[in-house]
Parts: sequence; structure tokens; C-alpha cells
Amino acid sequence: MPAKQRVLTGITTTGTPHLGNYLGALKPAIEASQQDQNDSFYFMADYHALIKCQDPQTVHRSCRDIAAIWLALGLDTDSATFYRQSDIPEIPQLAWLLTCMTPKGMMNRAHAYKASVDENTRQGKVDIDDGVSMGLFSYPILMSADILMFNAHQIPVGKDQIQHIEMCRDIAARFNHAFGEHFVLPEAMVFEGDAKVLSGLDGRKMSKSYGNIIPLLAPADELQRLIGQIKTNSLMPGEPKDPDTCTLFETYAAFATAQQTKAIRQRYAEGIAWGDMKRELFEFLNDHLHGARDNYNRIIADPGFIEAELQKGAAKAREYTVPFMDRLRAAVGIMPLNDNVQVSTAVSKAKKQLSSEEQAKADAGKAKALAIAKEREAQEQALVSQRVAAIQGQWQADGGTPESLAEYCLQLEQEISQAKKKARKQLQQVLQAVQALA
Repeated sequence: MPAKQRVLTGITTTGTPHLGNYLGALKPAIEASQQDQNDSFYFMADYHALIKCQDPQTVHRSCRDIAAIWLALGLDTDSATFYRQSDIPEIPQLAWLLTCMTPKGMMNRAHAYKASVDENTRQGKVDIDDGVSMGLFSYPILMSADILMFNAHQIPVGKDQIQHIEMCRDIAARFNHAFGEHFVLPEAMVFEGDAKVLSGLDGRKMSKSYGNIIPLLAPADELQRLIGQIKTNSLMPGEPKDPDTCTLFETYAAFATAQQTKAIRQRYAEGIAWGDMKRELFEFLNDHLHGARDNYNRIIADPGFIEAELQKGAAKAREYTVPFMDRLRAAVGIMPLNDNVQVSTAVSKAKKQLSSEEQAKADAGKAKALAIAKEREAQEQALVSQRVAAIQGQWQADGGTPESLAEYCLQLEQEISQAKKKARKQLQQVLQAVQALA
């Protein structure tokens, strides 16, 4: 019987999950937890919430809300490990060990940090790090600790999060190289059915930071009101419309079957009125989500039940994290002074077996390899900067409108979906920089 694959994902507790969170993380995670070959770990990322939110009530309320949504969607906490990040003290301990192994240059390239720097530069601020906390800067390290603490194999993410998984792999590899093989290298699990990041009310990526979300389990009247606010064009009823550039169609297709999507696409060709399409989308989503909404309303009214489920998951998780953290501390040399355990890494063993001349050659080879890697990295960043500058120039020549920028972003997303791993990584950086121009 093949070994189980460990699947892990979490949601930051700074609000309520929206439709995009459901498609990009919650839905694939629930489905993965129902497969016998998976060992599933799901958590509320409340330490991550502190990066952007300093309102204690918001963090507390959001944690309860998100936990209730997980349970309402059918997560089986007997088979999956369901916990709150802050209930696992070994996670921030591991985050520090990983911080000591992570190059600052790697964090300089993280999407969230680069977006903040680009925005400060756009506004002409002298301090390009204005408003950037160390929490924001080192966010990918804490995320890596979340993943590596449980040696997860697969991480369900949206395409905009792939960079963080690649950083996690790099950090884990560095730790393994220095202290021996302790971590598996995780893989991003991106479902092919999600062609792109779901758009929000204004046509941009659905995001709490943009204020353009549709909450996943919003009451029916709120759901109808928000769908009514989705941006459309001025085409009249009876005029054929392009479904592939329409947020209404995109949202419908993300939840619908292939047959249902085909039928709605035909109605676009026949000139469906925007009011009719908004009504169609509301009725479809309301019917699709009402069962989970009823479960949520029942669960959220019983916070004691939610807390008990989280504590059950924390106890289960710490059966793994406590001994693993002891092993990691010993690996880096942190242990009781009267402990006679001999800790030697693969690297140190290799060095002891080499002559001084052989060691000098090995060190020189390593230095050369690092220099080549840095040069290649600089070349890749130059290519990214050139591509961003070219797109920015074209966009400004087109008039600099949000609509034309959205078109460039769409083209990049299509390139990303077809690109190979190395090219995809560069294109993701280009896309993030272009999105920051908005």
C-alpha cells in the first residue's frame, strides 16, 4: 500500500472567506481530505493575521468564523487534523530556525514585499520600505514553518501563491544541506479546473484588500445585492456579449458543470441582458451554497463546539510537532548541557573526510557555484524588470486605463498557465508587478 500524501493548507484570520478563497483553497482542500491516500492538515492562520490586522476583535471573530465555515463545508475532523496555528508553539520556534537559514535577497523578491516597495516608489516616497513591517517582509518564512513543521507533501494554493511554495522548497533545501535531511520538499497543488484567479466586483482579482469580495456564505439578500454590483459593460439586451471577458460568466462557470456553462455561453451569444444574467447568477449560487450556509448558521451559534474541535486538532497535531521540534533543536545544537547525544550533519561528516587540499577545492567550487547562481538570478530579475517596463509603456500608451491594465494581466495569466516551471516563476513576478501598477 503506497504511503499517504500529507496535504496542508490554512486561511488567514482577517475576515471571512470569499468565493475566490473557496475555489482556490477550501474546495480543493475538502475534496483532498476525502481521499484515502491523503493525510490532511488544515488550520486557522491567526499569527499571519497579525501582519495586517491589529484589531484583536477582528482576529478573534474571524478565527471563529473561518473555523465554522470549514466545519460547515463538511470537513471530517476525525480523519483530518484541524487546528489553530497559535495552538502549536513549535511553529514559531521553527520559523526562527528557518529565518536564520533564509537569505535576505530571497525575501526581497517576495510578492507582498515587492508590491509594497513598488507602491511606495510610485508615490515618490523617499523610504521605499515605508509601512513595511518585519512580519510582512518575513511572511514567506512563517508560511514555510507552517508547511515544514508537518513535512507536508502537497499544498493546495491558487496560482498567485506558487512563489511562496517555491521559496519554502528553497529554505527547506538549505536547512537540509546544513543540518542533514529533515524536511521533504513540498509541491504546490494547483487544480487545472481553476483557469485563473477569480475576479471581484470591480473586475480586479477578488481580494479583501481591494474591498471587492463576495463572502462565501453571505445571507441571500447580501449575496443578491453584491452580485448586482458586479461591473459590466454598456451593451444592450439583444446584443451579443463576450462571456470570456465578463466577471458574471467567470463566476458562474467556476461553480457550474460543463453542460451548464455551455448553456449560459449560448445565452451570451443570444444577447442576454445584464440584469437577467445577474439574476441567473444569484439564483444559481444561492441554490449551490444554501446547504453549507444552513450548516454554518447552526455551527456559529455554538462557539464551545468550535473550540472543542480546534483543541482536539491541536492535541493531535502536537503528537507530531513536539518530538519533531526536539529533533530539529538537537540538529542545530540546542539541547540540555548534560545531553551526550552526538549530532553531526551530512555536511560536517563530509568535511572531516576530506584533506585540506580537497576541502579547499570543494570550497572554491561552492563559491563559484554560488557566484553563478547569483549572476543567473540577477539576469532573471533584469528580464522581469524589462518585461514590466515594456508592459507599463504599452499600457500608458493605451491611455493607462484600469480596463487596459486588466487585459495585460489576463494575457500574462494565460502565458503563466501554459509556461514551464522556470518561465512560470518569472511570469508570476511580472504579473505581480503589473498588478501593482493599478
